[in-house]
Amino acid sequence: MSRPFRTRVAATTATATTATAGATAVRRARPYRAAAVTLSAAAVLTLLGVADSSAQVGKGVKEFGRVSVRAGVPAGAQRFAVGSPDLVNGRFPQSHWANAFGCDGGNQSLRLEWRGAPGGTRSFAVTMFDPDAPTGSGFWHWLVWDVPATATGLETTPPAGAVTGADDAGVQGYLGPCPPVGDRPHHYQINVYALDTPSLALPAATPAAVTAFSMSGHVIGHAQTTALAAR
Repeated sequence: MSRPFRTRVAATTATATTATAGATAVRRARPYRAAAVTLSAAAVLTLLGVADSSAQVGKGVKEFGRVSVRAGVPAGAQRFAVGSPDLVNGRFPQSHWANAFGCDGGNQSLRLEWRGAPGGTRSFAVTMFDPDAPTGSGFWHWLVWDVPATATGLETTPPAGAVTGADDAGVQGYLGPCPPVGDRPHHYQINVYALDTPSLALPAATPAAVTAFSMSGHVIGHAQTTALAAR
């Protein structure tokens, strides 16, 4: 009667010893598993281009973080289409680059064409904004408002009655792209807003952010195209 009992005790002891060894092995394996997770995260960062950004910093190019700002367009605004015959494969020709900040472009304003604006449109506004400018608030390059509701585009010279506002450099009129040398490509957002008012009743010297804020309560339609520029 005693031998089977001893056998069971021995078997139980052996099982407990095996379980303890297994737990020890798992604990010892955890650092290696954590290392594998860290390696995977590094691989993900490389895929996302963060490693490339670090390389750029190493080459003397400053890398800036990003902030999110609210769009000045209501969620229910109708979408319509806008394009420019002056853009070449989504990029600015030299004639439309800035002639300031170290750039020597022609600084000619873009011609625009749009279609599909909502029926209740009473005027249009046009802007060009660079969200990639390292300012913390982007950079307004171009603002035109009080464009007549009958317009289906914008020529180099705005139509009669339209107001050409001041850009973030404090100058009235179009200011072409001129991103910092070596920086990532900048995405210049060219916007056309359909408004429910015939006039914003703002002077041309109104700061760009104030113009955008005043306009936001009148937007019933929005069109956008994006152009790239890099040096």
